[in-house]
Amino acid sequence: MKVGRVLLLFLVLMGPVILFGSRGVLDNHRLDRKLLDLRKSNEELAVKNDALKKEILLLRNDMRYIEKVARDELGMVRQNDKVYRRVD
Repeated sequence: MKVGRVLLLFLVLMGPVILFGSRGVLDNHRLDRKLLDLRKSNEELAVKNDALKKEILLLRNDMRYIEKVARDELGMVRQNDKVYRRVD
């Protein structure tokens, strides 16, 4: 009977420390969720990096892609192209 009381006293005193203390159950759960979020963010950044690497290769080697970017993003035209402006 005395062992049961000591064990119960131990659980009552140590329970909050185990649950709420530093490196406790709740802290561990919070860190696991944060780790999952960071891994997801890391995967998204890896996909974005791959897309940027592909675009870099295209900009270095593919003249048609360079022309497309120049026309679409910079508004450039070729010599002898006709440019129409819309006036409102």
